[in-house]
Amino acid sequence: MSTTEDYYTILGITKNASADEIKKAYRKLAMQYHPDRNPGDKAAEAKFKDINEAYEVLKDDQKRAAYDRYGHQAFAGGMGGGAGANPFNGFDFTGSGFADVFSDIFSEFTGQGRRSKQRSYAERGDDIRYDLVLTMEEAFSGLEKEISITTSKICETCHGHGTADGKEPPVCATCNGSGKIRTQQGGFFVFETTCPQCRGAGRVVLDKCKKCKGSGKEKLDKSLKIKIPSGIEDGTRMRVAGEGEVGKNGGPKGDLYVFITVKQHKLFERYGVNLFVEQPISMTKAALGGQFKLKAIDGEALDVDIKPGTQPGDRIRLKGKGMHYMNSDKRGDLFVQFKVVVPTKLTAAQKECLQKFDDSASAEEKSFWSKLFE
Repeated sequence: MSTTEDYYTILGITKNASADEIKKAYRKLAMQYHPDRNPGDKAAEAKFKDINEAYEVLKDDQKRAAYDRYGHQAFAGGMGGGAGANPFNGFDFTGSGFADVFSDIFSEFTGQGRRSKQRSYAERGDDIRYDLVLTMEEAFSGLEKEISITTSKICETCHGHGTADGKEPPVCATCNGSGKIRTQQGGFFVFETTCPQCRGAGRVVLDKCKKCKGSGKEKLDKSLKIKIPSGIEDGTRMRVAGEGEVGKNGGPKGDLYVFITVKQHKLFERYGVNLFVEQPISMTKAALGGQFKLKAIDGEALDVDIKPGTQPGDRIRLKGKGMHYMNSDKRGDLFVQFKVVVPTKLTAAQKECLQKFDDSASAEEKSFWSKLFE
């Protein structure tokens, strides 16, 4: 967002304006303040950007509803997922509105006299991706992580134009700056192809800048601090606005997308906000009951009780000992499932004890088992 002025005021319309009125107002102002009609006029260029920004919001019913309710705050903020994050951050303002308005003026297909509109020279920068791996403990607590990324900046030699003299390249003579070539066949059939001379750019760099080789940008290594919210899940994608590749010829920067991978834990398995752990116990512990210590995901030492007569696969629930809900003090639960370990090697004394235990089993138990094998 580059302006704080009311979008309706920028376009000179009322808040109950129809879609056609919005489009008509935008078209008139865009033609008036377009950079190609006002070369070197910085004020006109700034006005043109504000007009585009306003139109990008008001032409879309969903964005317009958000703006009517929240104003500019509907599109403020950086990355998604953080505390108080704005659900409308994902909207992309790439300045495409100007092309949208004029692309529907297809009366040119008759070939009767209108010149092709020049393509906007400014282009949005590319988005970049960063893969961030976290431990489950880091995902539980959240943290501020410093990352290093490789992006770009405007070439200082050519000022982003890609030309040897640092000036804007000339308009392509083949397509008159539109980036497209239209040919008419059979009276009514019109074929549109990318201009082979400028490859769709609308301008042709004849003598390239030696430093950036005509790209208009330079490599930039930088460090950023990214705030990771507590409770973040594996596969989450975080957007950091304006930290992508630099835009071309005054276009906006792209965005940085941070993809989160949470490593598997050696003890816990995670399902949403709940954690699961399998706890081996001996036959005697299962039969007689007891207690053991378990280190929770937050480092707390838990005293876990084993009920007498615990069976293999029995599960207990420890409330509030799981993962955080995203950006909240509320937590899920920890489930402990018991695995009864049967010994494979016994001493003579142990065997004798077990035999005595078996011999002392109640008559009802012996009767039950004998009936199974009758």
